[in-house]
Amino acid sequence: MRCINQGHQLSSPTIIRLILCVFLVLPWTAFSAEQKDNTPAPPSNAKDTSNTPPELPLNEMRMFTDVFSHIRSSYVKDIDDKTLLENAIKGMLSGLDPHSTYLDQSSFNDLQVNTTGEFGGLGIEVGMENGFVKVVAPIDDTPAKEAGIEAGDLIIKLDEKPVKGMTLNEAVKLMRGPKGSDIVLTIIREGESQPLEITVVRNTIKVRSVRWLTLEPGYGYLRVAQFQVNTGPDLEKAIDGLTKEHPSLKGLVLDLRNNPGGVLQASVDVASVFLDGGLVVYTEGKIANSQLKYSAKPGDKTDGAKLVVLLNDGSASASEIVAGALQDHGRAIIMGTDSFGKGSVQTILPLAKDRAIKLTTALYYTPNGRSIQAQGISPDIIVEPATITALKRPSGRITEADLSGHLDNTNGNADQSAEKKDGTSKQISKSILNKDNQLYMALTVLKSLHVATANSNKEAAP
Repeated sequence: MRCINQGHQLSSPTIIRLILCVFLVLPWTAFSAEQKDNTPAPPSNAKDTSNTPPELPLNEMRMFTDVFSHIRSSYVKDIDDKTLLENAIKGMLSGLDPHSTYLDQSSFNDLQVNTTGEFGGLGIEVGMENGFVKVVAPIDDTPAKEAGIEAGDLIIKLDEKPVKGMTLNEAVKLMRGPKGSDIVLTIIREGESQPLEITVVRNTIKVRSVRWLTLEPGYGYLRVAQFQVNTGPDLEKAIDGLTKEHPSLKGLVLDLRNNPGGVLQASVDVASVFLDGGLVVYTEGKIANSQLKYSAKPGDKTDGAKLVVLLNDGSASASEIVAGALQDHGRAIIMGTDSFGKGSVQTILPLAKDRAIKLTTALYYTPNGRSIQAQGISPDIIVEPATITALKRPSGRITEADLSGHLDNTNGNADQSAEKKDGTSKQISKSILNKDNQLYMALTVLKSLHVATANSNKEAAP
């Protein structure tokens, strides 16, 4: 079948007919190719069409070419055919889900830069919701975080430009800009009666993937802000630093709050730090190469230290993979609030030398077969963020040690209260309580688990 003669100059009506002709030819071409197989063709009355590609909707294809023709001939401004067709591709992808999109050369470069940990902008992970830009999470130590942008904020205006009607890529381009320049974000926030205007000064974003500190002797804190290529090795170095300070780790807090995700393999590497082998995550999709399984390497880096993982609604994608795997294997207690629920896999499919599409091709599943998509990971212990103030003890409080002639303690610890013996730890705990009640609860649970295990070991001893 021939639609046009080669070597002829194409007019606009010819281009439109060519588009339709190509779509009409495709089903016949695919069917003819299948008939080259040695398997006998089914009888004419057979209804099994499992190997036959679905027919394209011809009426809708004619409608597409009609719209294309009307725009070219009647739209108030002249638009070249290349732009119209690229817009059609963008429209097809935007109607699928919030994560499928068209990538021009600039967008593709931005995607590569974001996974290496250094890029220019505000420092927020964003998505689309009801036509507005939704903040998945502000990234630690960035202008957005310092300005007070929060997970769940809906951005409705960028400076004076309404976001409604923009694509996500268009909105991201407006948020990027020279270092030192500012932008006013108009946001809607749950609990606020009026939109908020927040000025953010752009800067070069250098994401520090892993941070750590000692909460109390034997209890460590590990913060993973984003999953990058080197997050797994960086986390192992952080644990080495903790064990150097306190060789016997009693417990660890892994903080994944407001972590928007990142590189899939990095999530497997992080889970491997705490697991002694076993399945971490698997994916299922329509195409053959979307059926994948990822397993942890043997060897628990922490030697089985008690583990609490903190989540919230800003924890997405790779964060949910790690939390789901540790929860299914019974390796950690998950605390906080429900995670974001981004459980889909995006694949970059090249279209040309400098263009590609990011297409959702599969869904993530935890080792026990739970889908993360639009549901997220539910914590074992729900702890809402709150401001807590410890009550002061009454002045003039008297204890047994204050009474005249009291008997000394036979353990040799006379006149030493728990507060005097461990004043530094108490100061740290009080500071955490005032600043971060979720982290304080995580530390409390770790200490409780350590005490319970120690008591259990005493009872088991002969």
